[in-house]
Amino acid sequence: MPAVTRSTRNRFATGRFPSVTLGFGEDEVEDKEEEPKEENAGAGKGCQAWWRRVCPCCCPQVKDDDVTETVTTDPDGGDKDDEKPETGGGELEELLLKVQSIDLMKSRSGQNRTEHHTDLYQSDNFIIRRGQTFQMWITLSRPFDPRTDTLHLHLKTGPVPLVAKGTHVIVPLVEDMEDNRWEAVVVEKDDKRMKLSVNSPATAIIGRYQLTVETTSANGQAVSTHDPANDIYMLFNPWSEDDSVFLDAEKERQEYVLNDVGRIYYGTEEQIGARTWNYGQFDSGILTTCLYILEKSKTLNSGWGDPVNVVRIVSAMVNSPDDLGVLAGNWSGNYSGGTSPTVWSGSVEILKQYYANKGSPVNYGQCWVFAGVTTTVMRCLGIPTRTVTNFSSAHDTDVSLTTDVYLDEKLEPLENMNADSIWNFHVWNDCWMARPDLPPGNGGWQAVDSTPQETSNGIYRCGPASLTAIRNGQVYLKYDCPFVFAEVNSDKIYWQRNSDGTYSKIFSEKNVVGRSISTKAVGSDERSDITHMYKHPEGSEEERIAVETACRYGSKADTYASPTAEDVSIKVAMEGEGPKMGSDAELLIKLNNSSSETRTVTLHSQLAVMYYTGVNKATVQKDKVEVELPPNEETTLEWSMIYNAYKDQLVDQAALMLTLSGRVKETQQVLATQFSFRLRTPDLIIKPIGKAVVGKKMAVEISFTNPLPQVLKAVVFNVEGIGLLPARKILHGDIASQASITLTEHFTPTLAGTRKLVASMDCRQLTQVHGVSNITVEA
Repeated sequence: MPAVTRSTRNRFATGRFPSVTLGFGEDEVEDKEEEPKEENAGAGKGCQAWWRRVCPCCCPQVKDDDVTETVTTDPDGGDKDDEKPETGGGELEELLLKVQSIDLMKSRSGQNRTEHHTDLYQSDNFIIRRGQTFQMWITLSRPFDPRTDTLHLHLKTGPVPLVAKGTHVIVPLVEDMEDNRWEAVVVEKDDKRMKLSVNSPATAIIGRYQLTVETTSANGQAVSTHDPANDIYMLFNPWSEDDSVFLDAEKERQEYVLNDVGRIYYGTEEQIGARTWNYGQFDSGILTTCLYILEKSKTLNSGWGDPVNVVRIVSAMVNSPDDLGVLAGNWSGNYSGGTSPTVWSGSVEILKQYYANKGSPVNYGQCWVFAGVTTTVMRCLGIPTRTVTNFSSAHDTDVSLTTDVYLDEKLEPLENMNADSIWNFHVWNDCWMARPDLPPGNGGWQAVDSTPQETSNGIYRCGPASLTAIRNGQVYLKYDCPFVFAEVNSDKIYWQRNSDGTYSKIFSEKNVVGRSISTKAVGSDERSDITHMYKHPEGSEEERIAVETACRYGSKADTYASPTAEDVSIKVAMEGEGPKMGSDAELLIKLNNSSSETRTVTLHSQLAVMYYTGVNKATVQKDKVEVELPPNEETTLEWSMIYNAYKDQLVDQAALMLTLSGRVKETQQVLATQFSFRLRTPDLIIKPIGKAVVGKKMAVEISFTNPLPQVLKAVVFNVEGIGLLPARKILHGDIASQASITLTEHFTPTLAGTRKLVASMDCRQLTQVHGVSNITVEA
């Protein structure tokens, strides 16, 4: 069906462009307006050339930022219109350093594609992941001389590439590469050929980059011709620890990124059906289509490095009501003029049809089709994603966070008011990512729904909503947590109309919504029940606390009785510098009862190991305790966790989060708090031996004690200091449990003054161990 409506997508949030054309040749799908021809275009060129020769600062030669031809520049600043001497021109041309060819080594079975886990894409394009090095060969017109020559790579993406926005990247050649930066090093030379290893940061913008190479020598500058065959397709990288979509389990990466076939569940909780869905994210042309979908959203390319932003875009663009997205929804039962939603068995045909029809929505989809296509697009771009089915799924239309049923005085349904509904099942997606925009602990799985039900910031989209926030009733956190919370954990409230026109709550059902939440299991075709990730066990104290906490932020905040008093407070404290690595962790929980009556609190605690990004790795301890609080007193509880409970779960930063929630029995007051802390690691002790003098050999002792009741294996020490010694790696071997060691390192200072010698220790069992010593060096 031809698209006739204009997008009403607002443009104030992330910025929009009126055109989606990137100038990439065959991938352009929108007609360009014919540019007006400039009359007398040649008039005055002679005068301009003469004026540039007389005063180049007043009339500089125009430089096109998108050069597609080799450009040479006279080192003396002359213009190409200047008359050249008849002799010597050939020599100058020979001495000029030019790029003759670029080999990106983009074979599907080659090193680049296999190391970047992109060898499954049925495409000969150069497809890589950010935050990881790739190799390339450059053939020059003569051998590269680092003393006189320079070389830069230029990568440009989007309609208006800008260095400040990260859409025009200038990659320099360096001697030593650093992590998480755009840099290149020469790793091999063969006469005129030069092999580069190029690194990108784990925050790089995803999408399609145009590649050119700029060379500068004593005889001028040259820029290689842009060849579309050398365009670089950059994806998210779940294998990179620095990428915000990092997923640390290889089996899960295989399932949620690389598996191109899945299972989608439907039916009812008592009769769960399953159908196979071909995601086909690696099929020929699908990556091009996925990038086209991002382009068609008219969002700024500069925002495409943030997975939170990208899933918001995709969630909006998979449906069509306000932006001519991929799929038109239809629940009428009449599917003439299109394909019945039940007929589709995969995403590939839908996406290819959308691209072939230049962005005209495909007819028709329902929730499982929207979700299946969303999984395809997300996995194709590198975001770990799963398809999720919620049985007895509520649709809350008035942000009450309850499913409301209205009855008249005779208990007959008021059809005109009963807009809320409960679907037999509803299918959406979970996407994995860190959430630095939310409080710690809310990273990990995020609910994303592309089915057009309600708008979010004026656009039909939903998510990403943190599953942790949903589980705890923290519906005030973005994005769209209230809607998803109501889908999985709202109570069904029955209201009766009174004779005066008001309504009274007459009954509530507490466990009818959000049942058997299902997704395909990792590594098999079995169904995995993930209800526990969305909500606490039905009827538990934690689940009731979450529901009532959430409903305080709904449009009917008085649905549940407010606490009769709020006179109990809770906080967490730690003594001294806090728990040490290798020891039992101990904290203090302080409950203050400011009332004149005794209070009884049921307190739940949960300890989780965290990544530094705020993503939960694992829950390692749960406790429940009932505490009696005397009037007008502070009661202190000692909370502890033994070393064996956390030793096998810790990650690099040794970060932990204690979550406390509870309820006061007498007043129904809800208590909740979270406390993040880390386990302190020991320092390296660095002690200089003898006098420090420039040019004279000296030594330092580096001491360390293993705090763990286990052996540290394959320990490596790194030592360096500006003006003292260059970076030096010491392979030490194993260190026994509780053992102390001392290393002696010799070096010769080269600079006078107060210098800092820094050292660090690393092994699999213990990280973040370091030390520093000030050494005053005499001349």
